[in-house]
Amino acid sequence: MKPTRRSALALAAAGAAVAAVITGSTPGTAGPAPGAAPGAAAGPTYVYRVRAPLGDAARDLLDRGFDVLEHRDGDDLFVLGDAGTGARIGETGFSAVVDEVLPPARWRPPGRSRSSAADVDETYFGGYHTVNAQWAHLDQVAQRYPGLAAVVDYGDSWRRTQGSGGYDLRVICLTKRNAGDCAVDPSAPKPRFFVLGQLHAREITTGDVAWRWIDHLTAGYGTDPEVTALLDSTEVWVVPIANPDGVDVVQQGGNSPRYQRKNANTANGSNCSGSSSSQVGVDLNRNTDSHWGGTGTSARPCDQTYKGPSANSEVETKALQALWRGLYRDRRGTGTTDAAPADTTGVVVSLHSYANLVLFPWGWTTSYKTGNDAPLRAMAKDLAALAGGWKYGQPGEVLYDAAGGTDDWVYDELGVASFVWEVGPASGSCSGFFPTYSCQTSTFWPKVGPMLTYAAKRAADPYAPPA
Repeated sequence: MKPTRRSALALAAAGAAVAAVITGSTPGTAGPAPGAAPGAAAGPTYVYRVRAPLGDAARDLLDRGFDVLEHRDGDDLFVLGDAGTGARIGETGFSAVVDEVLPPARWRPPGRSRSSAADVDETYFGGYHTVNAQWAHLDQVAQRYPGLAAVVDYGDSWRRTQGSGGYDLRVICLTKRNAGDCAVDPSAPKPRFFVLGQLHAREITTGDVAWRWIDHLTAGYGTDPEVTALLDSTEVWVVPIANPDGVDVVQQGGNSPRYQRKNANTANGSNCSGSSSSQVGVDLNRNTDSHWGGTGTSARPCDQTYKGPSANSEVETKALQALWRGLYRDRRGTGTTDAAPADTTGVVVSLHSYANLVLFPWGWTTSYKTGNDAPLRAMAKDLAALAGGWKYGQPGEVLYDAAGGTDDWVYDELGVASFVWEVGPASGSCSGFFPTYSCQTSTFWPKVGPMLTYAAKRAADPYAPPA
């Protein structure tokens, strides 16, 4: 079998020859949610190649509830599952060929944590930062740079609302702070650029990119003219981990991170097996009321694309929406093709992995374009060029349709320019959900750093014709 784009998944499942150190888990109460299924699958994980061309075939495969990876190779999509998944795919009329077999994961839970400043160095799988470390990092940055940074608690994770561990939901605002800056107020004086990481928990590259972006801005202010000008004129908001309960599930795998994609809500189905294709939780990128329940979502609670029992059902979804409403004014009508005014400010980027794509609304359909399609498409083209030739377009043009996403909601509800970046190549040693940590320095940051800088600069005029 020739090497495939999921070779990094194999590294993760096999444990890889990298050092991982975990000394903690959730603040105060690490541990599974009530009724959570065992974390490790009993056998190997399979990757299946399934012929599903753009359009009806792709929509049909997604509607079946399989764990379809966010990558396309010509007419083929890829499905993660167990030894029996191929037969189940065949029963639906699709042809499935085994593309790769990943060894069984090794379960090694982390120890407990005091959730102190020392947690800033807490890592797993060779260097990826735990939730504790990310939160300690935000506090450290705010303490070191009080004139630039402010941390905001914008809600609680599902486990925290249940009294079973969990986390605060946290965001950091970075700017040269003057009166009125970093307030959750849509009439703030500066345009805002918003970066969201690890909405899908297993996409661990995105949390690390967010960490590096924060450090790039704070360390560069006053020494890097580009960074200084940006923070003098713009507020940069960063949520490094939007799904901390889910990330806690992932990081407890230690050298073998777990494939958890969703949050940890067990209220709608607690008997999922814990394999890659059967997990508890709700997909937070299918849960919004922007065409909730449409293409690319599942009504089956154990599926990876489970949409939840109702639109906006999840506390993490509601908290993000409340934060965005507090940061941006609503500038768009309610019609599918209504445009936000040309002077609308703000850009929101949701970081995902992997496929080297720049995506923009609408994600729920390709039958319609947004009223701001031309400037969104032009900006996406620029971003893709900065990345060295990524593909760009509406999701259904280059990948598949998916309803209920946060990127659609931001544009639908507020008219703010919003994008999804699928960070990571389709093949090679830096592909997959769990790339070797060295890829962050060698591959991802050199591409994504300039993209973030460009997008942040455009927060003042995303719908203006590009210079």
